[in-house]
Amino acid sequence: MDEGEQQAWRAWLYSTQLLADRLDRELTRETGISHAYYEILVQLSETPGRSLRMSELAERCLSSRSRLSHAVSRLEERGWVRRQVCESDGRGQLAVLTDDGFAALEKAAPVHVESVRTHLFDQLTPEQVAAMQDLGQTLLAHLGQQR
Repeated sequence: MDEGEQQAWRAWLYSTQLLADRLDRELTRETGISHAYYEILVQLSETPGRSLRMSELAERCLSSRSRLSHAVSRLEERGWVRRQVCESDGRGQLAVLTDDGFAALEKAAPVHVESVRTHLFDQLTPEQVAAMQDLGQTLLAHLGQQR
């Protein structure tokens, strides 16, 4: 990398890590929900029947299956998620968002949105937001994660 690329890389890398850390700390402090658990609840809330196969949920959350299984166990203890056998494939398990889990997500969402707005969008111009979207879509297409 040349000097400019190195500076761009470092600025992007460190800023995204700092932003993720700030969002996680604020969400956990205000709601008791870590960003990782919040993302699981969001993914489930956005699917028909508020359920996903555990393997697909792990993929969507960029998590290993074992890490996701542990997280779902913690969410089960809170009564926010339950597991059930997949009807179309008895070997598969579904994670299902409960009504209590949806209520916890609804309570946490404004805190998350405000944090993202404060620490990201309020810091950028509309042109920078458009460039960020373009950059993100380009990288997602390249990395195979576009949904």
